[in-house]
Amino acid sequence: MPSSHATDAAQIAESLREVVSRFVKSVRGHSGTHSNAQNETLAALEHTGPVSISALAERRGVTHQTMRLIVMKLVEQNLLGLTQDAEDRRAYLVHMTNTGKHQLARERTARTRWLTEQLLAKTTSEERALLKVATQLLDRLID
Repeated sequence: MPSSHATDAAQIAESLREVVSRFVKSVRGHSGTHSNAQNETLAALEHTGPVSISALAERRGVTHQTMRLIVMKLVEQNLLGLTQDAEDRRAYLVHMTNTGKHQLARERTARTRWLTEQLLAKTTSEERALLKVATQLLDRLID
C-alpha cells in the first residue's frame, strides 16, 4: 500500500496537471491566442533554432509529411523560411523569419496582458506573492 506521502503527492500531481491544463487553455482562449500546430511549430523553432523538417517533426511528435505540410503553410505566410543545409546540400533547414518572431511576440504580449489584468483584478498582493513562490516551485519541478 502506498504511503500517505506518496498518495498526497499523487493527488497534488493530478490536481496540478488538471489546473495547469485548464489555466493554459483559459489564458489562450481569453487572449485570442489559441494553440494550433502552426503556433506550436513556431514556438519549437524558437527554442531549437534552424533545424531540418525531420528534426522538427521528431521534436513535435508528428510524421515528416505532416510537418512538411505545416512548414509549407508557414513559409507561404512568410512566418518561416527555408535555407539549404550546408552539410547536406539535398536538405533544407527551417528557420523563423522576422515576421514569425513578431507574431510569437505579439501573442505572448496578448497573453501576458490578459493575465496581468486578471491578477490585478482578482488577487491581493499577498496572493500574488504566493503565486510568485508557486511559479518558482513549478520551475524547479520541470528542471
